[in-house]
Amino acid sequence: MPKHQKHTLEIHKVPDALPADEAARTAYAHDLNLSHHHFVEGEHPIVRIEHLNKTFDGETQVLRDVNLDVWPGEVVVVLGPSGSGKSTMLRCINLLETPTAGHILIEDKEITAHGTDVNKLRQNLGMVFQQFNLFPHLTAKENVMIGQTKVLKKPKAEAEKEALKQLEAVGLADRADFKPAQLSGGQQQRVAIARAVAMHPDVMLFDEPTSALDPELVRGVLDVMRDLAENSGMTMIVVTHEMGFAREVADRVVFMEGGVVVEQGKPEDVFDHPQNERTAAFIGNIK
Repeated sequence: MPKHQKHTLEIHKVPDALPADEAARTAYAHDLNLSHHHFVEGEHPIVRIEHLNKTFDGETQVLRDVNLDVWPGEVVVVLGPSGSGKSTMLRCINLLETPTAGHILIEDKEITAHGTDVNKLRQNLGMVFQQFNLFPHLTAKENVMIGQTKVLKKPKAEAEKEALKQLEAVGLADRADFKPAQLSGGQQQRVAIARAVAMHPDVMLFDEPTSALDPELVRGVLDVMRDLAENSGMTMIVVTHEMGFAREVADRVVFMEGGVVVEQGKPEDVFDHPQNERTAAFIGNIK
C-alpha cells in the first residue's frame, strides 16, 4: 500500500457513535453556554455530527473530524472562507455527499448507516441552494406544489392551498401564476424557500442562499429567512457570508476553516470577542 494511501485510511478510522443519552448529556454540557437556544432538561440534539470526514478523490480532505450538535428549533449559522468545508458539511447532512467516515444522526437515527432510505430522509430535511433549481415550465405555485403531491402524496387541492399560503408568507401571493423566467432572482429564491417550507421539514438547510443574487435582491430573501427563524420554530442550519444576518438571527455561530470547526459560540461572543486568532482575522477582514 502506498504511504499516502495508508495515511488517509488512518485519518478516517473513527470511534463508534455515542449512545443517544450519553451523546445528549455530552452535547448539553458542551453547548449550554455557546447558544441562545432554550435548553430543556433531557432534550436530545436533532442533528448530531460525530467525527465527520470527507475526502474527494481519495486525497483531498475537505472535512477533518468535524463534531457539531444542533438542537430542536435552534438557528445555527456557519461562517468561514471559501473552501473551508461549510457547504460540504451541509451536503453531507442530507447525503448529497457521502461522508468518507464518521456519523451523522437525525433524531438519534444514524443516517450514515448502511441502508438509509435517502428519499424518506430528505422529506424531513428541507434544503435551499445557491441556485434556485425551479422547474422553468411550472408556475411559482406549481413549483411549490410538486413536492407535496409527488413526495408527500397530498391531494392537489390541499397542496395548492399550502402553496398559496407559503407564497403569501414570502411576499409572492401576487406572483403565484408567474413562471421563473418572469421573476427576479430574489423572487425565484423566495419561491425556492416557500417550496422547501411547504414540505414542513424538521430541519432546514440553507447553502449560501443569497450568494447568486444581485446585492439589491439580497435583503428580501434575508427578510424571509429572518421571519422563518423568529416565528416558525424550525431548526435551521445556514451557511452564509451575511454577517448582519448571523449577528441578528443566529442562536449560535460556527466558524470553520480548513475543514474543521475552529470556534463556535453566541453571535455577540464570536463577533465581538473571538477566542481564536483565525476567527478574529476572518471577522476583521469582512467587517
